[in-house]
Amino acid sequence: MSIRILIADDHQLFREGIVTLLSASPQIEIVDQAENGQEAIEKAKKLKPDIVIMDLSMPVINGVDATRILHKELPGIRVLALSMHCDKHYIKEALEAGVSGYLFKNCTYDQLIEAINTVYQGEKYLSAKITEVLIRDYLSKEEEVHDNSEELSERESEILKLMAEGKSTREISDVLFISVKTVGTHKQHILEKLNLKSTADLIKYAIKKGIVGLG
Repeated sequence: MSIRILIADDHQLFREGIVTLLSASPQIEIVDQAENGQEAIEKAKKLKPDIVIMDLSMPVINGVDATRILHKELPGIRVLALSMHCDKHYIKEALEAGVSGYLFKNCTYDQLIEAINTVYQGEKYLSAKITEVLIRDYLSKEEEVHDNSEELSERESEILKLMAEGKSTREISDVLFISVKTVGTHKQHILEKLNLKSTADLIKYAIKKGIVGLG
């Protein structure tokens, strides 16, 4: 049984090149072509392909919005993004819209076939280059988390350590000979300085920074 594919791309030469390449595979049937997102949606609804190979930058309706609509209205159709955009924002937006796979347009024929087979089987496909972009973005965000521990006062550092050790506000006030209200004020200042939201976040931070151990 062949894999039925709709090709959506606004560049005719590129689109027809993909059609020619894929038509050479006995396992693939090209059901039609679309030159914009609106046409891709209409033809997908009519023809019910297994996969839509979708460019992201297209007129009328772009590929991301077209994917979002197809994902909502025809969830059984898998969308494989084939784009020139390597920007992390494009990738994330496409993934959030519901694409099953993402490839750059400079991929090889073998990679395209692998992606088609993968998403056809109901799995997600990200090329090695896409994965690298996402990992770099994740790591850069980790590095962007500013370590403000040096900005904590000596008393705030004491309270952070005691909180991370599991002591209650009352216990901390007893240990440091300060009022419960003062402990609460210090805690709020610590959260603000470290850009954290809860006691659980403080504990995770303290463990990560080695202020307290897991044991």
